[in-house]
Amino acid sequence: MAAPGFSISGIDHIVLRVRDVGRALEFYCDMLGCTVEREQRAQGLTQLRAGRSLIDLVTADGPLGQRESGAAARGPNLEHFCLTLVPFDEGALRAHLAAHGLEAGEGAVRYGAEGEGRSIYIEDPDGNRVELKGGRT
Repeated sequence: MAAPGFSISGIDHIVLRVRDVGRALEFYCDMLGCTVEREQRAQGLTQLRAGRSLIDLVTADGPLGQRESGAAARGPNLEHFCLTLVPFDEGALRAHLAAHGLEAGEGAVRYGAEGEGRSIYIEDPDGNRVELKGGRT
């Protein structure tokens, strides 16, 4: 198979359908430290800066969030996504999450784009699994 003539340099953005933008903003901005980069209210779109990438929040009932009927529209279509945290202090992170009423899953060393690193899983208000991961160990 021939090489495609290009290479992928990273993930630009992900798009999440959300039921309540306010709750999603509390989770991603207030708890995880993302910032609002841009809003297009008529489209039901709020774009959050997450390091070098964006997390796009689209309202489930808005123009961008509506999906055609079918299996993909009835349930999540994403197993999880991972955010790299710097620094990664698991104890401090768990305390921060607990202060926001969130309990994280069991920590483990997992492999990702930057190699192996300790990580934990949480869920956002819409049930999307989010992995919070440190850099290489």
